[in-house]
Parts: sequence; structure tokens; C-alpha cells
Amino acid sequence: MSPPSGLTRASHAPPEEQNGAGHNGAATNGGGDRDVRMPDGALVAKRDAPVGGQAVLEGVMMRGVSVWAVAVRTPEGQIEIESETIKPWAKRHRLWRVPVIRGVVALAESMKIGFKALAISANAQLEEDEDGKKEEIGGWMWGFTIFLSLLLAVGLFFVVPVGLTSLIKDQLGSALLFWLIEGIVRTAIFIAYIVAISKMPDLRRVFEYHGAEHKTISCYEAEDELIPARAKLYSRLHPRCGTSFLLIVMVLAIFVFAPIGLPEWYWLVLSRILGIPLIAGLSYEVIKWAGKNRRKAWVRAVMWPGLMLQNLTTREPDEEQLEVAIASLNAVLARENPEEAAKQQHIEIVA
Repeated sequence: MSPPSGLTRASHAPPEEQNGAGHNGAATNGGGDRDVRMPDGALVAKRDAPVGGQAVLEGVMMRGVSVWAVAVRTPEGQIEIESETIKPWAKRHRLWRVPVIRGVVALAESMKIGFKALAISANAQLEEDEDGKKEEIGGWMWGFTIFLSLLLAVGLFFVVPVGLTSLIKDQLGSALLFWLIEGIVRTAIFIAYIVAISKMPDLRRVFEYHGAEHKTISCYEAEDELIPARAKLYSRLHPRCGTSFLLIVMVLAIFVFAPIGLPEWYWLVLSRILGIPLIAGLSYEVIKWAGKNRRKAWVRAVMWPGLMLQNLTTREPDEEQLEVAIASLNAVLARENPEEAAKQQHIEIVA
């Protein structure tokens, strides 16, 4: 598979197991602090760095401010890496850096990068034919997949809850009760969805790579050595995880939709669809704030429900999976210093 224009590519054979010698087996936490831990008891860094990521098929995507990379373990056991420079959308116009609006922009940009990384990882798993070529998944197929995914998300988490609650609207007789019950139904559907997919065997390895992504980012934020033996000491839970973000979306939707009252059902449905960008932008501000203030015990307490959900969407990775996540992050760090890039461009990375 030849890299698209603007991409660099590297291939590495699996190295020997690294033992993390010289650290005496103790994990540091951003210059020696050892007291910030997630609910699972494992370490998380106090420092919040402008890096984020996403688990993909047999790999991990990592991004900084102006560079993203995806590392994938191929069926042959090698690690293939592709990296690409990007011009952050928030840098293109001052309006895109306004609070709340910047969250919508960041989410759209992250989705674009995430789907592209997922396509790369899927194609990396394809086997070559007799002529040594791969029949890669076409762009139209991915476009259709993205469309269906968005349609499912909007329908399941926004249209269905308001539709079900509308069936008993007359019996409720109160706007307050309506939006409260709708919010409970929406959150229940979301949690049930997370529980359901967490039990799917085919997604287990994706969840393990999700854990590897979190551990690697925490290891980097703690300024620890980026090797599997060190990264595995950190928590697979992270305050800026997309799982926590989605739970915040479900809860904030209750308050955002409250002032609308009880118009006809079609206005209720339309308001839920049109209100998604506003809710996403507000949720971005909350998750960003939580990431910066993670050292405060009460902030971690507020974020506790989202962290608990991460127990379902992450699994403990092995060292080979951590190796892939580290390779992806190192590919980003080789091309930029995220902290310096964020200062220069006034851009923050969340998720």
C-alpha cells in the first residue's frame, strides 16, 4: 500500500522486549509526584499535554497540534507507521478558536482524522493476492460507512429518546418531567450501548489498543521514558477520553433542551438534531477543563462516572500493543514538539 500524498511511512520489525532498566520499577508522575491516581489505582500524570489519540484496527492513531500518525501491527507482525502534517482548522480563522465553537471544529477535525486512520489500519490488515497486490477498501465505501455511523448515532442517542418520551408527553403534563425523563432515557440507551459493545469479542483487541493509547499518553504527560515497561504502569483510564466526552454530551443535553419546552413532536426532533453542535461544543469545554484540573480530587470525583465507563471501553494491553501505541506517538514527536506547537498556534488538543 503506497502512502497518500503528504504521508511518510516507516516499517519496523518487532524489537526485543524492553525491560525499563534504570528506573528501579517505580513510576514517576511529572517530576516526582506520585499521588495522582485514577479509580483503578494506577497512575495518571498531573501534566496535561496537547496530544490525543484513537484506537484503530490492530493499532493506534496519535495526534499533536500539526501532525498525526497511525501505527498498525500487520498480520506479519511488523509495525507500519504513516504520519501526516495537518493545518489545524482552528488556525484558519479566529472565529474557530472562540469557546464552544472551537469544540465543534475540534470534533469535526478529529472525526475526519479518525476515519482516515481507521481506513489505513483496515487496509493494512488485508492480505495480498497472488500478484502481491492488495485490493484496498475504496473511499466511497468509507464515505458510506461514515454516513451510516453518524445516522445511527444521531438516531439512537437523540431521535429515539425524544420519540419515546413523546409517546407519554400528554400523561406527563410538565416540560420539566419531559426533559428529565428524556435525559434519563438517552443516558440509559448510551450506557446500554457501551455495555453491549464491551461484550463483543471482535472488539476486545480494539479496547486493548484503546487502553494502550491512554497509558502511552499518560506516560508521555508524566515525562516518563516511552517504553512498554514504563507505559504499562499508568492507568488505562484518562480524563480526556472520548467515552467520558460522550457521557458529558448525554448529561448536558438535558439542560440544553430544557428551555425549549413542549412544542409539537416534529419540532422536538428537529431541535435535538440542530442542538447537537451546541452540546458538542459545551462538552468540549467541560472535558478540556477536567483534563487541566485533574489534580484536584473533587474534579476527579465529578468525572468519576465517565471514568467508570472507560472500564468498559478499555482493556489492559500487552507490551506488544503498547509498543504500537508508543511507535505512533514517537512518529508525532519526531516531527513536532506538541507543547511548543500549541503555544505558537494557540491551539489545544482534547481527546
